[in-house]
This record gives sequence, C-alpha cells and structure tokens, in this order.
Amino acid sequence: MRAVSKKRAKEKKVVAQMIRIYCNDHHREKGLCEDCEELLAYAHRRIDLCPFMESKTFCSNCRVHCYEKTKREQIKAIMRYSGPRMLLHHPLMAMHHVISSIQEKRRLEREK
Repeated sequence: MRAVSKKRAKEKKVVAQMIRIYCNDHHREKGLCEDCEELLAYAHRRIDLCPFMESKTFCSNCRVHCYEKTKREQIKAIMRYSGPRMLLHHPLMAMHHVISSIQEKRRLEREK
C-alpha cells in the first residue's frame, strides 16, 4: 500500500512540474494561472481515484482514460510542450519517466 502512495505522490509531482513549465511559458503569470491551477487540481483528483495505480506507470500507458475529453486535450498539449523541456528543468525526473515508459510499453507488447 505504501508503494502505491509513493507512486501517486510521484505522478502528482511530475504532472505539477509539467503544468508549471507550460503555464510559465504560455501564460506569464506569477505562479499558475486560474485555468492551469484548475487543471492541476483535476489531474490530482484523477490520480487519487485511479484504480490501476498499482499496476500502471503513467496515464499515457493506461488502457482506460479517465479524463473528460476537454481536460484530456489540455493535458496532452501540456505534455507535448513540457515533455522535452523537462530534460532542462528536471533531468532526473525526465529520464526516469522515459525509462519507465519504455519498460511499460515493452511489458504491454509482451502481454498481447
């Protein structure tokens, strides 16, 4: 159970950093703008309620996408923008994400 809590906290931290990078570069407000703050709260709620946290790595690798359509589009745009920039801002976090994603995709391919 503790591992799942750690995993949730880590995923929340990653999504928060990505939203901060995007918001800082696009909205130029001190801290997060209202829209990004709302999206972050939404993402944290989805992470808290995720029933697959024990077995999945990241939402992008999940079989079930629990975000409503507009929020999913927003977070995808943020991830596309912030993902490459994470290497500059948070290199260890970015490398862990890349390695974990590759491992998860390989695992999913073997299960097919």
